[in-house]
Amino acid sequence: MKILGIDYGQRKVGLALSVGKLAYPFDVLRFKDEGELMVKLQTVVKEEGVEKIVLGVSEGQMAKETKRFGKRLEAKVNLPVEFFDETLTTKEAQDLAIEAGINRKKRKALEDAYAASVILDNYLLIKGNN
Repeated sequence: MKILGIDYGQRKVGLALSVGKLAYPFDVLRFKDEGELMVKLQTVVKEEGVEKIVLGVSEGQMAKETKRFGKRLEAKVNLPVEFFDETLTTKEAQDLAIEAGINRKKRKALEDAYAASVILDNYLLIKGNN
């Protein structure tokens, strides 16, 4: 099953894809409004053959906004969206990218995709690829 991991933000989202039990950074989508983001995500879902979406959820007000977005996304792409804790994933992703020797400019450009990959990796580790 191919799963799309999403690190949601108000102006950009990080994307990761899974192949079996392995997740990898895929892309960072920048957007001006939610309609534009939905179109971009529909394209990714279709072109990549995604069967499920895992959406990282933080804390507080952003968690509420992310859950509302997830419900709208689920209806738009007609796929299940599961919510998964994303606490500290950006920091973990930054640390892993530094350890891997990725230069600062590339790390900064793709940090949201790396964070999405950490979210998806953690999800696959805990939940499995069912």
